[in-house]
Amino acid sequence: MAHVSDLIATDIEAYLEQHQAKSLLRFITCGSVDDGKSTLIGRLLYDSKMIFEDQLAALEADSRRVGTQGGEIDFALLVDGLAAEREQGITIDVAYRFFSTDRRKFIVADTPGHEQYTRNMVTGASTADLAVILIDARKGVLTQTRRHSFLVHLLGIKKVVLAVNKMDLVGFDQAVFDRIVADYRAFAAALDFTELLAIPISGLRGDNITETSARTPWYAGPSLMHHLETVEIDAEARAAQPLRMTVQWVNRPHLDFRGFSGQIEAGVARPGDAVRILPSGRETTLARIVTSDGDLEIAGAGQSVTLTFADEVDCSRGDMIADARDPAEVADQFECHLVWMASEPLLPGRPYWLKIGARTVQATITEIKHRINVNTLEHLAARQLELNEIALVNVSLSAPVAFEPYKANPDLGGFILIDRMTNATVGAGMIRFALRRAHNIHWQAVDVSKASRAAAKGQTPAVLWFTGLSGSGKSTIANLVEKKLLALGRHTYLLDGDNVRHGLNRDLGFTDAERVENIRRVAEVAKLMVDAGLIVLVSFISPFRSERAMARELMEPGEFVEIFVDTPLSVAEARDVKGLYRKAREGQLKNFTGIDSPYEAPEAPEIHIQADQISAELAADRIVAHLARA
Repeated sequence: MAHVSDLIATDIEAYLEQHQAKSLLRFITCGSVDDGKSTLIGRLLYDSKMIFEDQLAALEADSRRVGTQGGEIDFALLVDGLAAEREQGITIDVAYRFFSTDRRKFIVADTPGHEQYTRNMVTGASTADLAVILIDARKGVLTQTRRHSFLVHLLGIKKVVLAVNKMDLVGFDQAVFDRIVADYRAFAAALDFTELLAIPISGLRGDNITETSARTPWYAGPSLMHHLETVEIDAEARAAQPLRMTVQWVNRPHLDFRGFSGQIEAGVARPGDAVRILPSGRETTLARIVTSDGDLEIAGAGQSVTLTFADEVDCSRGDMIADARDPAEVADQFECHLVWMASEPLLPGRPYWLKIGARTVQATITEIKHRINVNTLEHLAARQLELNEIALVNVSLSAPVAFEPYKANPDLGGFILIDRMTNATVGAGMIRFALRRAHNIHWQAVDVSKASRAAAKGQTPAVLWFTGLSGSGKSTIANLVEKKLLALGRHTYLLDGDNVRHGLNRDLGFTDAERVENIRRVAEVAKLMVDAGLIVLVSFISPFRSERAMARELMEPGEFVEIFVDTPLSVAEARDVKGLYRKAREGQLKNFTGIDSPYEAPEAPEIHIQADQISAELAADRIVAHLARA
């Protein structure tokens, strides 16, 4: 009996080792609405015997209750998990499914076809090695087919299967298949796919899914499953690239050990190899490759390891360990493709967090070069991006990062944008290349410092940032504060919103995007004035918290004093000698803060002035007293 148990245990161990050794193919299915994506995946799961008996029983019951196949098994229900999907017969969310055959393991992502769920498709395609693009044989190449093909191209997927589905509904007519394939190849010629295989299939009936079908004797190619099992995976090519590993964790269990843990994204590592730490550029050699199973003599792409160095060099989370002979690029400005994923629009000039690998830095979209119509591939002018829109943009970072172009290595060239206020992911980007200006512009060293300039003036430089509605009294109070500071012998300058728009910002209007740029420019000017040792008074509506936070972060700790001039809208309107509120309410003045454009009140200002309860003179005294105590 024990002998039998030992044999079973040995067989299980052998099976697990064999299973672990199988290669893994990640692929997506995409296409127009009701092209049969979910049905195809359900059929793959069914034919690969990845459905348990209780799942099959539930599937049969669901097929009778909410299926679309007249009581027969509706394979799409294996994947369409959301109630809304089952009720509408469409895919909304990205559904991931694992299955396995004797040759290979698979993770398939069923991505939605609707345009409003473009961000969901981008999420599913971001890790895929191959795309299965479905086309309904009755409908041919549609607008959504072109859109999904462009997204597949944009996300760097080079291998494509064109699955012409529902061939049973056109009598397995070769002429129909050939016409669709010719139409698609003509469109896809500009998309740089390295491999494009067209297969006539019926996901519902199983034709050419796991076995070639007798109903398509004119088709001489492989079945879909055979192709998925045998197609070459780019993971092998990663091993031939130079070493790249992003440090995810500095491993310091005790004083005698310091290692750097992460997953090798490309190349191989060996003890004794010369490496460069990026972005710092310091060089050293690898001493050990440490794993939980002991040290290794070699480790390659896809392995998670801890590397140790022969020298004590500075290396932190987010840094890249690269081959010293062929290191990755380092830059702080890029040209990128960007997919916008938030309901709030992208505004150039607004600061976001950019996360690339394990590194997070502040980022600003400095220019939208053009928006891409993903249905026609037409390039369109744009001043902002809306949900699901895609554009070619320039991005500027607060610090340099190591990267590879997305087409060379998606793991090292892809990033996400994060809203600084909500921490929500709002965009996904793909780096094309570093801008030349990133390498050509350097900080010029100067001998006279900010401290020296401030000491010559006998004061501590600061920014007094007045924010509030139009008519709140910001400019009146700021003017009084400057007069009082001047009387005390302080060196000041007042930047007023209206005055600045006569010169520096005369090219800007009052849309949200232009308001963001207005504040960005003023904040940079204020920073220069603080560097000159001045006390700078900035009086702007500055309606958005994000831009006020950006201005604060440009200064050193303690230099930025936010002053909220809090005036009720009714009081501000009563003071409106220019008649601006009246024009805004009559529709003559668009994008007016407080009427048809939002004002985001400060949450924790250093000074809160309730301007309807205190005179401007007393408010100014309070601000000067605060500055004296600072």
